[in-house]
Amino acid sequence: MMALGDRDVAPDAGGPERHVPVLLKEVLEWLAPQPGDVIVDGTFGAGGYSRAILELGARVVGIDRDPDAIAGGQELVKASEGRLMLVPGQFADLETHARSCGFEGVDGVVLDLGVSSMQLDEAERGFSFLRDGPLDMRMEQAGPSAADVVNELPVRDLIRVIGLLGEERRATTVAHAIDKARKEKPFTRTLELANLIEKVLGRSPKKAQIHPATRTFQALRIYVNGELHQAAEALGAAERILKPGGRLVLVSFHSLEDRIVKRFFQDRTRTRGGGSRHMPEEDVPPATFELLTRKAVEAAGAETDINPRARSAKLRAGRRTEAEARELDIHQAGVPRLAAFHGLGG
Repeated sequence: MMALGDRDVAPDAGGPERHVPVLLKEVLEWLAPQPGDVIVDGTFGAGGYSRAILELGARVVGIDRDPDAIAGGQELVKASEGRLMLVPGQFADLETHARSCGFEGVDGVVLDLGVSSMQLDEAERGFSFLRDGPLDMRMEQAGPSAADVVNELPVRDLIRVIGLLGEERRATTVAHAIDKARKEKPFTRTLELANLIEKVLGRSPKKAQIHPATRTFQALRIYVNGELHQAAEALGAAERILKPGGRLVLVSFHSLEDRIVKRFFQDRTRTRGGGSRHMPEEDVPPATFELLTRKAVEAAGAETDINPRARSAKLRAGRRTEAEARELDIHQAGVPRLAAFHGLGG
């Protein structure tokens, strides 16, 4: 059997070292994979988590919606001698993918909810406002692109997308500037949009290191890929497929994702209703998870020095109980309602 490589700085699956999995030590600690366990890595990416889990003797169902990640992971599939099953698809469907691989229950699920560094580093993928490329941002390389959204979404809906998903306080200003510019010439390149936003918003002396387009690009990426919908639906799928005692570990990179994860665990670990001396205590369903992390786990200084992406990472984990899985309302979990656009939003 081929050696699966170094866990501390995992290389791109089958390729050069360029991807450092965030909070790897902490993920393994809270996931606690054992030899023979079945673990779902719902965001395979460059294979960093999967590689480390395989080294500990577990089997892995790896899932990724990006065709490049699936192609790049084939060498690791071969090296694993049957212990890694790599599936193209969305992590929201992780229950279906696990069952299609022959597993009616799994021992762990890990999700890295951030955009892959491989995607950010590739200018042609259109995720970065620092590199010129097509205004794309599609993880699956299919469906409506960021350019389609920027050029066609009504301005009132564009304001909501930028304001809610980018948490951009000046969303109205940005959206109206985009609307004015697109009437003269449709946006096709990342730097066209980034330069417009910088011109409109200017640079804050207090936040000179933060590009003014950061929040708008975040909003477009989340909207184009349905990232918050995916995250919420994946939580429900994990609840359904995890065995009693199975562990769910999630790493998020911005407040919107972390809020959904935190709210989910708060709801699923609750054992008592509110109530007061004037109102009877409400009945609550049996808890489906036991909370393992009382507060978010963050990267240590040594890791953030090496990997700046880790600075905003937060890890939360829970252990599945024997209680029956429940229906999940993704909007109650924190997913905002947004205008539909050719299959996006909702």
